[in-house]
Amino acid sequence: MQSPHAPLLVTALLAASLTASAASADRESTLRLPESVRQGNASYVEEVPQSDYRHASAAAHQEFRNMKYGVRIHWGLYSLLPHARESWTFLEQSDEERQKWLESHQHWNPTKFDANGWMEFFQRAGFQCFAITTKHHEGFSLWDTKTRVKQRPNFSIPGKPFIEDCDVAYSVMETPFKRDIIRELTDAGRRHGLKINLYFSHSDWYDVSFRPYGRHPIQNVSSKSVKSLEERQKRPAVLFPDPTPDEITHMMARHREQLHELLTQYGKIDMLCLDIQLGGEVWPQLRETIKLVRQWQPDVMIRNRGIGNYGDYYTPERTVPSEQATGLPWMVIYPLGRNFSWEGDAAQHKGAKWVVDNLVDSVAKGGNFMVGIGPNGAGEFHPEAIRQLEEVGAWLKVNGEAIWDTDIRRGDLWKEGEHVRFTTSRDGRHVYAILLRKPDSASFQLTSVAAKPGSKITLFGRAEPLEWRNEKGVLTLELPALDDALAHVLRIETQSQSPSE
Repeated sequence: MQSPHAPLLVTALLAASLTASAASADRESTLRLPESVRQGNASYVEEVPQSDYRHASAAAHQEFRNMKYGVRIHWGLYSLLPHARESWTFLEQSDEERQKWLESHQHWNPTKFDANGWMEFFQRAGFQCFAITTKHHEGFSLWDTKTRVKQRPNFSIPGKPFIEDCDVAYSVMETPFKRDIIRELTDAGRRHGLKINLYFSHSDWYDVSFRPYGRHPIQNVSSKSVKSLEERQKRPAVLFPDPTPDEITHMMARHREQLHELLTQYGKIDMLCLDIQLGGEVWPQLRETIKLVRQWQPDVMIRNRGIGNYGDYYTPERTVPSEQATGLPWMVIYPLGRNFSWEGDAAQHKGAKWVVDNLVDSVAKGGNFMVGIGPNGAGEFHPEAIRQLEEVGAWLKVNGEAIWDTDIRRGDLWKEGEHVRFTTSRDGRHVYAILLRKPDSASFQLTSVAAKPGSKITLFGRAEPLEWRNEKGVLTLELPALDDALAHVLRIETQSQSPSE
């Protein structure tokens, strides 16, 4: 006999389901890139994602915002060179140099690589996450991919590149090293409690079926990218026939299968850092791949590049945005040296002070900051990069409370003047004033913060509370003699219990 309450229970469950669906749809409608970012990359992607698509959960987005600080590792065949701008240097080389590059995997043997040693360094530096290039544009894979390249470029005849048949993975397993670097790094990262970001380039210059996308060195007769390539390589491009339907099918199948390998064989992946863009002609296939990514790892945070508003976050490059974070979170990516890969000149590393300034500026605006470094061909980081980043880690041990588990002061309250940035504790009880420059006077004033009467104001790194007073909307603090720290942090208990002040 049916319970008399059964219809009411069904109605309640249906109502709850409809409410949850409406809330999900409302959230989805807010997850949009700034229009300038959307138009600047993959403008062929529809502005509003299809209705069956869902972004990573709100909890995953919040975990991303909580990370604050990470390291970005570019490592590939370009790391065998004394200096390179990642794969981009390939386009500036002669045909003879290009062919040597393509064959240099035969010498890839980073005997100094130590995944655990890397993670221990990352922890000393204060990083909460790391990104690693699984495959940059050059096409060399750092994992044991089972996919095969069937046709590749050959530049052995100067001025007359040609396409040749092959059957290779073009991966680390075909090198003298023969170790799955991505496996070792993801396993070590989890053991050390670091979040994992796998970088993956849509483009693949070793596989000619990927032409003409991403300034592919092999261009088509109908390509719209010829001029862009010629400007980069400073010589006329040699044009080839457009790829056949079978080549396009191979490209998209191999692209999909490589993502499937990375997202199903290496445990939980926190972020997928896509790069470059393909084109409107193959967007329907790529869109279906992204939907599959959501099935393989529903909460992986996907970078927007090449997929527009289907992405979960974006990465301002070599600049910190002037505004606070939008509907989609951002993470600044900025190299410590001249470029994101190996920097062999110690003098070109920007310094710990530069890192802290940019980290603080990003976090005050609700964003994250990821500093870029790269190991050399042996698998070692430059000693100067290690020294500078460990100096930042030492600063974070003293002052990290103002970075980790914090919120923003909304509106214009995230800063005061040019050299003061603010964050707040999650409960809104404390405001952290981060002084990026040592004040000229021992009497230091703030006009946007009112301290709670009778409370203590502390300077991180010193046990004694500071003397202070509130007068006519001005908070005046008496500072002790300050050293030349990377930045000084004041913890101020306020009367407001709201992070937005």
